[in-house]
Amino acid sequence: MEKRRYVKKSFGNRDTFQAPDNMVFGTRAVIETIKSGKAIDKVFLQKDLNNDLTKELLQLLRGVMVPVSKVPIEKLNRFTRKNHQGVVAFTSPIDFVKLSNIVANSYEDGTPPLVMILDRLTDVRNFGAICRTAECAGVNGIVIPAKGGAAINSDAVKTSAGALNYLSICKEYELVESAKYLKDSGFQIIACTEKGDDVIYKAEFDIPTCIIMGSEEDGISEELLEIADFKLGIPIGGEIDSLNVSVAAGIVLYECVRQRGY
Repeated sequence: MEKRRYVKKSFGNRDTFQAPDNMVFGTRAVIETIKSGKAIDKVFLQKDLNNDLTKELLQLLRGVMVPVSKVPIEKLNRFTRKNHQGVVAFTSPIDFVKLSNIVANSYEDGTPPLVMILDRLTDVRNFGAICRTAECAGVNGIVIPAKGGAAINSDAVKTSAGALNYLSICKEYELVESAKYLKDSGFQIIACTEKGDDVIYKAEFDIPTCIIMGSEEDGISEELLEIADFKLGIPIGGEIDSLNVSVAAGIVLYECVRQRGY
């Protein structure tokens, strides 16, 4: 997970820390934020916390797609020195969309749907850069994991040049099930990987397509590779055998644009 940014201010002999604007702390405050419909990126809960309000919060979180991390109190104290009551949450600058809605809407505009799955991509700048390119290339939606993916925060929005305000983003706990759902919905599944059997230029991108891009460290998971209809790579002629994931995404997406004649 990326490091949160704090601003250190000096007041006489005391130092205080200004928490980010998207942080909410205190059990009741977090509960009411969720009830208001505000999108939550992540919740941090103190280990072994067990009271009625905590049970109410956990019950509420079961109905929404929000990852919860149980952490020692020392970590919560690093977020804020105020009375957090063992609960700290970070809100998301965007609202998330159901995958079924992305699929339904993507078939309505008369062009072949194009969806991306980003498998455990953790770098906020890579994520933002991909979203920027995806929006320009006409991608209908991007699916990310509820856990283990890049934080969607103000840095992500800035890196995307505002594209996150226009893209449909879906959070899913099981990316494998998401890929199966897209396949059942008429999408071909293309995994962009250096383990590819062929190059991306052999693919037909003018039909409903889902493109999977893998993490910066270990690429696409074996489970997703097994589901893919095609495993395709990008030709590389130099000594370095891989591309930055955001650059690779741009190459693949604009091969789609070329074939579709936008």
